[in-house]
Amino acid sequence: MRQSQRGQVDPFIVMDVMEQARRAEAEGRRIIHMEVGQPGTGAPAGARRAVAAALEDGPLGYTVALGLPELRARIARLYADWYGITLPAERVVVTSGASAGFLLAFTALFDAGEKVALGLPGYPSYRHILKALSLDAVGIETRLDERFQPRPGDLPADAAGLILASPGNPAGTMLDHDALRALVEAAHAQGAAVVSDEIYHGIDYERRAVSALEISDDVVVVNSFSKYFSMTGWRIGWMVVPEDRVRTFERLAQNMFICASHASQVAALAAMDCDEELRGNLEVYTRNRALLLEGLPKAGFTRIAPPDGAFYVYADVSQMTDSSLDLCAEILREAGVAVTPGLDFDPARGHEYIRFSYAGSTRDITEGIERLTRWHKAR
Repeated sequence: MRQSQRGQVDPFIVMDVMEQARRAEAEGRRIIHMEVGQPGTGAPAGARRAVAAALEDGPLGYTVALGLPELRARIARLYADWYGITLPAERVVVTSGASAGFLLAFTALFDAGEKVALGLPGYPSYRHILKALSLDAVGIETRLDERFQPRPGDLPADAAGLILASPGNPAGTMLDHDALRALVEAAHAQGAAVVSDEIYHGIDYERRAVSALEISDDVVVVNSFSKYFSMTGWRIGWMVVPEDRVRTFERLAQNMFICASHASQVAALAAMDCDEELRGNLEVYTRNRALLLEGLPKAGFTRIAPPDGAFYVYADVSQMTDSSLDLCAEILREAGVAVTPGLDFDPARGHEYIRFSYAGSTRDITEGIERLTRWHKAR
């Protein structure tokens, strides 16, 4: 059968690493997972109770395409609580995870063949989704000494859009208010749409993450319950879109997804009031971050940009190898620690980098550092 060229996207390499780790575990080995960006905790207890009660109350059917009105209102309230922003609930679109949000945003904003700029290293699915939609992803090479974030002067003059991520994946670095404003204004000056990936907001350490909505209403923000709210498998997220574009997004959502999972929406609404448990998760990430920043240099990983948020460290390993894929395979084989090659995040320079995730338990992170240190000394 024939196939499209736009469907020939690269694999998500971290998923291949997960499979290699699974095979090692099936052979009886204990593997420390520092490859996947998934919280080691489950959905908050209040979210689980809410779903159990809803299942007893009756069938969970379709909701309206934009999401349960009470969930949209609660998300709008979060922007007042976190950022001091008054946000009409009508601008909130509930999605089947952030991935659905990117599909909706890229489809609503760009026509086939247009160029969309994004920082490299960056989340690989941006590039892959853009290709699948017949859009041209244009990478902006960022540098470690600039904390892996783009500058306004880097934006291609013919770009129809700009994707920003703060905190970003894989480096966890953030843009401050002035830097974010400069990028948004540079994009708007040439008529480019801004899509701000804010799925790691709430997971920040020494300063608060800045939302693009603090800069402008003329942006599309994508967020998710996967990270701070610890609900990866529930596949539930949201967007904030300009008021005059809501109907466009609604029509697309009706046809692409009908609606997000009703059960997941019930859980998400309850999760937003589980502050004590969620802050406890953040305390774990904070401890894990400190352990990595202290321990990685002892294991030979000295060239890093300390993360401001999320739960990743992106390390330059060019002094160790010219193939991060081979190095990660060696670390898994000899140290029993699964980590992710930088090729996932930067196809040109990723062979010189690897990503460590510290989203797991402190016990596992501690053991992982000990294993890496022993591996480095024996290498």
